[in-house]
Amino acid sequence: MNAAQFIKIVLGVPGAVEGAHMGHADFRLNGRVFASLGSDEDFGVVGLGEDDQARMVSAWPGQFEPMGGAWGARGWTKVLFPASRAGPVREAVGLARAKAMAGRPGRRRARR
Repeated sequence: MNAAQFIKIVLGVPGAVEGAHMGHADFRLNGRVFASLGSDEDFGVVGLGEDDQARMVSAWPGQFEPMGGAWGARGWTKVLFPASRAGPVREAVGLARAKAMAGRPGRRRARR
């Protein structure tokens, strides 16, 4: 897995759009960020529920790990390149998609 492959999987989700925030790419559904790239594009990030995060980290150690601090405690999970494989990443992206679609629409920011 690399950044280009991760982006292809994420943008394969119907309705996903690419944006940018804090100097790196993010991906939104329903007005909410559900995935992003690390600032150096050496890892991806998916927004999972806490139970889904624990399951993915346990099932595929070395491919997924919680983000540090409060972000990780809220379910934000690193997809570690190049250890990750497409199947588990697709599953994680699907879980992030479901979480983003289940919540109320996010705030829409004015473009500058």
